[in-house]
Amino acid sequence: MTEFTPATAVPTESPTVANPAEAGWRHARRANSLSEVHGSIAVPGAGASFWRKLRAYWGPGLLVAVGYMDPGNWATDLAGGARYGYTLLSVVLVSSLFAMFLQHLAAKLGIVTGRDLAQACRDHYSRPVSLALWAMCEVAIAACDLAEVIGSAIALNLLFGLPLAWGVVLTTLDVLVVLFFQHKGFRLIESLVGGLILLIFFCFLYEIVASQPDWRALAGGLLPRPEVVMNPGMLYVAIGILGATVMPHNLYLHSSIVQTRAFGQDETAKRSAIKFSTIDSTVALFLAFFVNAAILVTAAAAFHGKGHDSVADIADAHKLLTPVLGAGAASALFAVALLASGQNSTLTGTLAGQIVMEGFLDLKLKPWVRRLITRLIAVVPALVVTILYGERGTGQLLVLSQVILSLQLSFAVVPLVLFTGDKLKMGVFANRPGVQVAAWAVSAIIIVLNVYLLWQTVVG
Repeated sequence: MTEFTPATAVPTESPTVANPAEAGWRHARRANSLSEVHGSIAVPGAGASFWRKLRAYWGPGLLVAVGYMDPGNWATDLAGGARYGYTLLSVVLVSSLFAMFLQHLAAKLGIVTGRDLAQACRDHYSRPVSLALWAMCEVAIAACDLAEVIGSAIALNLLFGLPLAWGVVLTTLDVLVVLFFQHKGFRLIESLVGGLILLIFFCFLYEIVASQPDWRALAGGLLPRPEVVMNPGMLYVAIGILGATVMPHNLYLHSSIVQTRAFGQDETAKRSAIKFSTIDSTVALFLAFFVNAAILVTAAAAFHGKGHDSVADIADAHKLLTPVLGAGAASALFAVALLASGQNSTLTGTLAGQIVMEGFLDLKLKPWVRRLITRLIAVVPALVVTILYGERGTGQLLVLSQVILSLQLSFAVVPLVLFTGDKLKMGVFANRPGVQVAAWAVSAIIIVLNVYLLWQTVVG
């Protein structure tokens, strides 16, 4: 088993550890994560104002937030609202708080060590273990890409009547779009993602206003209730919401893209970088919480107790929104938000795939080759299922993609908690005892609930 060191101990340009014998570990060749954009965005010095610094660090959190509002989340949120009203809002809130905490740890790992989570795993574990982790992560990214493909295809079908099979094929063209924006600079990618998130936000703001929810019941739903655990059906949907919310590839992604900022390597500079990166991701994830909560609230107000409690399918929800709410734009904006969600996830999925392959294997492929491989892995099963089974088949495939993500989650969370709690790796930035206890508690809850969700799904 090998170790990696904080970035202050080993300059990023150094191919080896300064003194391996004294350090007591073997170190992999140090290559910058996302080297083409690493340290490409300047940050103001110590004398700058709070808002100038925040503006410089603002952006990576938006890319992370995309994974928490992708098409894979929609089915669980719709089912929770339609079946149980506002009760499961507390689960959406708790899931979002878990996500904020874990993303803080991921950002801290990248800032302190100069390594993303994939590189850190390669440095720390034996090659067979590292390769196994890589393989599982690739499966998770393919599953996430599958949700993007299906979500985008459904949105194109709802908006333009395009057959699902053609919509699935059309999603392969976004490879060219992603490459174009990557070539133009990282800030442009962040701006595009931020614009799409705002579009989704305002679409669902309209949905909430149009659905006229019971605001008192809505507020009450934010408070956890014992019945969430006592009711087997409610518990199953609640675990589904949790499993679909916390995405493993986001931890790899965040630990890398925080390094696009050219912060200093001294302790003060790193503390400042951790502070502003955490603010950035927390605010962005609050927007993701609003979107997930808005989907559930809209479903609760439009369907629960009105004869449509069984609605859990995206297409069914779209068909019913206008007739139930009497608002002509409700269905259209629902589909627009879904399309924006799918395209946003495509951008971040591209980066996550690149980070994972380069980090675990130290292997660089041309971006279009890497993206095409990942997209074809998702397109082929989606196309086959769409042709053979139609709309219902794609809905079941969407659920399967979330189960695969749930299974992979623990293999990303456990190394993250281990690394950020290790003083040898993190130095003075290692998690304090209270933080480490909280990290293991969150990890245990997520792992146990996701294993239970997997078991229930397979047995059911």
